[in-house]
Amino acid sequence: MAFSNPSREQIKQLLEDTATIAVVGLSDNRDRVSYMVSEAMKKKGYRIIPVNPNATEILDETCYASLSDIPFPIDLVNVFRRSEYTPEVAEEAVKIGAKALWLQLGVYSDEAASIAEEGGLTVVMDRCIKVEDSILLPQGKQA
Repeated sequence: MAFSNPSREQIKQLLEDTATIAVVGLSDNRDRVSYMVSEAMKKKGYRIIPVNPNATEILDETCYASLSDIPFPIDLVNVFRRSEYTPEVAEEAVKIGAKALWLQLGVYSDEAASIAEEGGLTVVMDRCIKVEDSILLPQGKQA
């Protein structure tokens, strides 16, 4: 069966239920889309955890080399990596007990989606989390 993203209402609920987002491929370069999106999400109240083996700190948070190195629970894994790298990220997201896997705009992998869904994760692909959050939660998350 072909993959389809959750409904807008389901995505809204996912965002409302998310507090901590691990961002795989988060760059420390302020000009990169991953940085801009993550900075905007942090300003909206999400805790952003950078996953980048080549940096020590981004957005005032400690960087981790991999999802498995993060010593606390992660709600959602947001991926800024090329599609061919996402199946291994999906495997790691399942392993750490994340609730959702989000592949950014332009990133799509049926294999990663299958791995994550079989592991019980909600999957969103080829969508920008910042755009969805702005549309679905324009006033921010409800307390």
